[in-house]
Amino acid sequence: MVANRDVLITEVALRDGSHAIGHQFTVEQIVAVAKGLDEANVPYIEVSHGDGLGGSSLQYGLSKTNEMELIEAAVASVKKAKIAVLLLPGIGTMPELKEAAQLGAKMARIATHVTEADVSPQHISLAKELGMETVGFLMMSHMAPTAKLVEQAKLMESYGADTVYVVDSAGALLPHEVKERIRALKDSLTVNVGFHAHNNLSLAMANTLTAIDEGATRIDGSIRCLGAGAGNTQTEVLVSVLDKLRIQTGIDIYKMMDIAENIVAPILEKPQEITKDSLVLGYAGVYSSFLLHAQKASERFGIDSRDILIELGKRNVVGGQEDMIVDVAAELSGKKTKDLNRV
Repeated sequence: MVANRDVLITEVALRDGSHAIGHQFTVEQIVAVAKGLDEANVPYIEVSHGDGLGGSSLQYGLSKTNEMELIEAAVASVKKAKIAVLLLPGIGTMPELKEAAQLGAKMARIATHVTEADVSPQHISLAKELGMETVGFLMMSHMAPTAKLVEQAKLMESYGADTVYVVDSAGALLPHEVKERIRALKDSLTVNVGFHAHNNLSLAMANTLTAIDEGATRIDGSIRCLGAGAGNTQTEVLVSVLDKLRIQTGIDIYKMMDIAENIVAPILEKPQEITKDSLVLGYAGVYSSFLLHAQKASERFGIDSRDILIELGKRNVVGGQEDMIVDVAAELSGKKTKDLNRV
């Protein structure tokens, strides 16, 4: 029996949450979480490296387990849910997308910077040819004016995307900014509109509810808030709130609570919370996956991680420029040394 759903939720903890644990998911963890989510009637479960297909590298972080093994395990663990994958053109490749589809992935989320939708047509087209549901994912949406966002969303729609997402990768958007962006896409597109939040300013839930109020019907959540930075909209909380609002998700609330408490919580080394660094991510408008990289650079160069993140924000550094984190830390360290020598 197919549940009635006013909003379709994609659970991203097995992809976005990879950032939070240094991309160390095991097959056993993927199986346990995916199986539980499927039994709770979650319609879509995203599985891949935090930076998408092909993300396992020295620059982005090496995975403990080959992501194709994780995808295959997730597909074998579900009966109803569809497994989704993320691909960032330039990191993931078309052969990897084909392999994921052959393993049983049913949704491809093609992600670009908010002003670079024009790098996505071949990947969206291939996903359609492979019979996959296709999503255009406009990351760092706070970095472009609404008119530019609409322009880029229309490009993704023209390439064949079934859904286009406003993606608040830095957790930097305020509710009125989400309202403006979602309303503009709803007025301009004929395809579904989605929203992906991060909780760095403690606004993930408020922003998500605002997006739904404005007509977004595809929403991302991460169980136990397992995601980059301070995590995403917490799925088990979201489905509970939507149930109180009489917005149907078709997801079993008790089962989600149990999965969060008994399966996902033990995976986390420490609970997801808004720390000083994750707060600065939202304040400075910096890509949430930069958090662990900035902390490592802070230890290496003896520079406050907040100073590194603020400087990255000033330079408008975006996903794919992780090497700049070390460069900025080294530069700040050199400046600090010169200043001390002058004293």
